[in-house]
Order: sequence, then C-alpha cells, then structure tokens
Amino acid sequence: MNQLAQQIKKLRTGQNLSQDDLAEKLYISRQAVSKWENSEATPDIDKLVQLAEIFGVSLDYLVLGKEPEKEIVVEQRGKMNVWEFLANYWWVLIPIMIIAFGLFAAAMRILQKF
Repeated sequence: MNQLAQQIKKLRTGQNLSQDDLAEKLYISRQAVSKWENSEATPDIDKLVQLAEIFGVSLDYLVLGKEPEKEIVVEQRGKMNVWEFLANYWWVLIPIMIIAFGLFAAAMRILQKF
C-alpha cells in the first residue's frame, strides 16, 4: 500500500467516514474510494484537492504524509530614528503637547497673580 492510499484511509477513518460517505462527498462510487485505498487506482488532481479540503489538511500532508515546514518569521527591529518615531506616534504626541501647553499656560497665570 503506497503513502497516498494509507493517508486516504487514515484520514477517512479518523473522521469516522465510511467509504460510502466519502464517495458521496466527492460524487464518485464507493468502489473508486476502495481502489484508492488499495493502491489499485490514484485520484485525479481535482479529487486530491477536494480530499484535502474535506479532511482539512494540506496537499503535502495528503500525498506525502508530512506537514510542510513552517517558516519562522523573525521581525527585525532596528533603532528607530526621530522622524520614524514622529511618523508612527504623532497621534499621541499632539494631545500630550496640547495638554502640556495648557498646564504651562495655567501655571504662568497663577504665578502672575502672586
């Protein structure tokens, strides 16, 4: 029994589907599913895609029996210069500056009274 045949049978039984159930989902005969599982025939590419969707696996896993390697993405963060900081956080800086100016102006008025 080849890898694909083993995978189809393993995934089908893992989802508690009979050959009839799987055949109905694919609009094929039960005998076709049986032939796939016994390595007597191979599904067409469109049926392979449908099988992968039904089982919720990738084509690599269905055909080869292994999950594709996941890429590890490392975000590189360098030093942020002043202009990048201003561009990214202007929406925070402007209200802070308005509040600071208001407090400074209020403090100056209070000091002028004395």
